[in-house]
Amino acid sequence: MTKRAKDTYHLVSLGCAKNLVDSESMAQLLNRQGLAPTTTPSDAEYLIVNTCGFLAAAREEAIAVLTDLASEKLPWQKLIAAGCMPENHAQDIINSVPGLDGILGTRRWMDILEVLQETKQNQIAAPYYHFSPGLTIGRDEKRTQRTAIQGGSAYLKIADGCRRACAFCLIPAIKGTLVSRPVDKIIDDAKALQDAGIKEIILIAQDTTDYGRDLGIKDGLTQLLETLLKAVPHVPWIRLMYAFPGYVTQNLIQLMKTEPQILPYLDIPLQHADPGVLQAMRRPTDTMAIRKNLAHIRSMIEDITLRTTLIVGYPGEDEQSFQTLTHFIEAVRFDHLGIFTYSFEKGSPAEMLGDPIPEHIKIQRVEKLMQIQAEISLERNQHFIGQVLDVLIEGVDQENQISIGRSYRDAPEIDGLVLIEGIAPIGDLVRVRVNNAITHDLIGELVEP
Repeated sequence: MTKRAKDTYHLVSLGCAKNLVDSESMAQLLNRQGLAPTTTPSDAEYLIVNTCGFLAAAREEAIAVLTDLASEKLPWQKLIAAGCMPENHAQDIINSVPGLDGILGTRRWMDILEVLQETKQNQIAAPYYHFSPGLTIGRDEKRTQRTAIQGGSAYLKIADGCRRACAFCLIPAIKGTLVSRPVDKIIDDAKALQDAGIKEIILIAQDTTDYGRDLGIKDGLTQLLETLLKAVPHVPWIRLMYAFPGYVTQNLIQLMKTEPQILPYLDIPLQHADPGVLQAMRRPTDTMAIRKNLAHIRSMIEDITLRTTLIVGYPGEDEQSFQTLTHFIEAVRFDHLGIFTYSFEKGSPAEMLGDPIPEHIKIQRVEKLMQIQAEISLERNQHFIGQVLDVLIEGVDQENQISIGRSYRDAPEIDGLVLIEGIAPIGDLVRVRVNNAITHDLIGELVEP
């Protein structure tokens, strides 16, 4: 072993922002123990991949990454598959990845150091297994911050696991039921982000609007936000992600309306709009109530941005139910829309329904909805021409003298951007006058302070 490689690690994080937070927390534990991160796999003693196991495509990506690392792995290196995929598909990883040394389930991410030690001492050919004996994700965070900083923004995880019973979803089987973090731990993490100069805190969980239910807290997200506002007055943006239909309370709406720190942005994954399909999905089926709730939110909060995600091609989605979905999208007119084709997941409650809709039909339906949404997004973007918006700068193009950022209307990676004439410091909030709009992005110029 080279001196450079000893006590070093190379960590790859796959999947969603929630996984990224777990990866950052594992890195904190490794760094605290004296291990050093490397950007190059060949320089690392330990190769760690924090996998996503939510959909088949994500699992295929995880296998590909692990296989690539295994193919170049040297005798003194240790390869560990961590995260969501091992919880339900450990044998698939073993069968596909030769030379694997350790497997760590997502429920025990906090035991990464123990896994490294065991793989180092393991003398047998089979990989070392490390999973939770409990029914849900571990509560012992080992004094780590549950955050992931990305430029001027940071994700802050407020809960893990999920108590919902959506038929298409494996998250409860992977993570277990809802585990809300104590308020004081969340506040400590938020204060650390404020001290670091973070401009945007993004609250994440499988369902942020369910926060506190397991702790016996009523309307827990609103209460958490009220405490958070007092604790971090110098963080200008607080963004909410992953709200559940029907759980955006009047108190939460009122707080968002009156407190400028809380961005007027809501991501409410609806998954579908046909009552029959929603019933098969085990989701709320009263679409009229959902429409009334969305209309009420818009009436209460001027220029609020509404985002949702949908699944097309779910078993039982015939032409009539797809038309119901189409008409719903045309009527509600979301600012942002994410659309996925149904992914058959063995072990999910929907497994018994099979996967009867051909892939080409699913793709056709996605394309139709995206065409409809493109027109809606452009229209809603054009509404902001002539307005001045605060924009968080995320990158610059020195050659073309352009800055790239996001307004309150755009969550990282999933929504649009603001393209700005001129160079502004990365991580700063700047004022931008919008001069033009395209389908998903705004175009503007810097406004002098």
